[in-house]
Amino acid sequence: MKKILQINLKFKVTRPELEKAFLEGAPAIADVKGLIWKVWLMNEAEKSAGGIYLFEDDASVKAYLNGEIVAWLMKHPALSNIEAKVFDILPEHTKITRGPVD
Repeated sequence: MKKILQINLKFKVTRPELEKAFLEGAPAIADVKGLIWKVWLMNEAEKSAGGIYLFEDDASVKAYLNGEIVAWLMKHPALSNIEAKVFDILPEHTKITRGPVD
């Protein structure tokens, strides 16, 4: 069953600095095994950012959470309050509202 991962974090750098770092990391994230897509999030006013990810299955999301990319996020000095949550998808409901999870 596909899984949604939501990661939220606070940042202590400028938005352009964070966007540059995110762009540098985006190819590595795109290559993560089991990742179907990621939507990048930004709330500059609250110094908050993150992402919504769709993974093929539970094993893929667990591997990502235990991998190098998330480890890098957790120890980066410009990032804090990192929160990761994994969710099941309600397929019937999502189909009605055209969620891109098929």
